[in-house]
Amino acid sequence: MLIRDAEDRDWPLIYPFFAQIVAEGRTYAYPDGLTLEQARGWWMETPPGRTVVAVDGPHILGSAKMGPNRPGRGSHVATASFMVNPEHRRHGIGRALGLHVIDSCRSAGYRAIQFNAVVETNTTAVTLWHSLGFRTIGTVPAAFDHPDHGHVGLHVMWLDLSDSSD
Repeated sequence: MLIRDAEDRDWPLIYPFFAQIVAEGRTYAYPDGLTLEQARGWWMETPPGRTVVAVDGPHILGSAKMGPNRPGRGSHVATASFMVNPEHRRHGIGRALGLHVIDSCRSAGYRAIQFNAVVETNTTAVTLWHSLGFRTIGTVPAAFDHPDHGHVGLHVMWLDLSDSSD
């Protein structure tokens, strides 16, 4: 598996699993029914953000996007989002993408990474992020309308990237 910057030609290969994950309604609050072109802006970042893909030959196994969480005086904190193609789950792709994003954000000089909306019932993601050092620093109650569980919380998760000697 190789993780590299996403290119325009990758989007039509990302979109099918993006659309499937969004339609499942369990992890992202993106609008339903986005077309290929409408969805592009929700996932394919422009600088200073970036989108990456995990590939095995011609197959895109997953993707992540990252960039500043807020502009201006908040731009020293990054944020990121991740999607693993459902056909390739449970093979360490999410972990590899997570480690790549952490390393990339650290190298880019970010002092922390903040996830703004991790669905609390997405225990696979919550467990992964905790194992990579993220802390759940708060939960917004009933902020996500889950198709199976109704209104559930969204975790705000945070990872310190700063040098402790600062």
